[in-house]
Amino acid sequence: MNSELVNGLFAGRPSAAEALAASTAGRPLDFDDPRDNLYAFGKIWGGYDEPVLSGFHGLMYARIGAQRLIPLFGYTGTGCMQSKIDEDGNVWIRGKETGYFTDLATGEILETWKNPWTGKTVEVFNFYNPAMGGRLTAEMPRFAMGAAKDSATLMNDGTHRNMGGKVPFLLPFESYGDDLLLAWDYAHEYTNPVTPEGWPEASTGPRISPSEHFTFCMSLAEMRDRSVPSSRFMAGFSRLGQWWPWMRMGRHELAESGVVFGRMFSHKGLKGPGDIPPKVLAYIEKHAPEYLTVPDYWPNVNPHGTWEAFANEVPREV
Repeated sequence: MNSELVNGLFAGRPSAAEALAASTAGRPLDFDDPRDNLYAFGKIWGGYDEPVLSGFHGLMYARIGAQRLIPLFGYTGTGCMQSKIDEDGNVWIRGKETGYFTDLATGEILETWKNPWTGKTVEVFNFYNPAMGGRLTAEMPRFAMGAAKDSATLMNDGTHRNMGGKVPFLLPFESYGDDLLLAWDYAHEYTNPVTPEGWPEASTGPRISPSEHFTFCMSLAEMRDRSVPSSRFMAGFSRLGQWWPWMRMGRHELAESGVVFGRMFSHKGLKGPGDIPPKVLAYIEKHAPEYLTVPDYWPNVNPHGTWEAFANEVPREV
């Protein structure tokens, strides 16, 4: 097919956001409607036209008993996400994400790190997720982590509405003037993919319980405007979990008692890559530029975290 014919066929064709806005023109946003919650969620995480870049950055600390928190390293990374609504009103999200550990003093991405408890210098395992996403329906999702197929985790477990055994996709939105606020949580517990039998130095035990928590702030007017394909947000992002496997704490007396806590900023919606910290952007452009775009298909997969990636990519110690 020649370019003139292609241009003729697609001339004047509306974008995905324009088509969505036209189909819902005049209909207000109802946060008591699961479908409108789905629309808002897709507009937060991604964009209904083009993929949207996001970034996060902050610090991670160690918590040991009643001791004061100990700064460990920086934690930073990116997301590139896109959304769409299918003919059944479900929302699909696709994207890629990265996660890096950085030097506290310089902000440079770490390749190695001196573990203050073991005295060993370990290789840092920075995280790449090449295909994240799936379909969200009018019911709150449940995600089963790891390969053991443990019980699935209900998203937003503390704020969900149980209606006759079903949990509709209704999110705890709050509005104060034009400030639209949203809390989004998950708290997993599942079989550790980095098993003590396979990785005795890296594993902290047979079970892990990572959790992540977001507090989004957006513009209510922008969210209500269905001609706008993506909502700018700024968020607080915190994370708790066991020692990261690459820290090699498995044989240490603190292996099962230590907690890693992170507090980060997260933000999305600037034009171009402006949400990504400059040193992170430069590193990705040099080493993994494909992570600044989305997959060329719409995956439907369970969440994939650092422990899963580590178990898949790092050879067993035994």
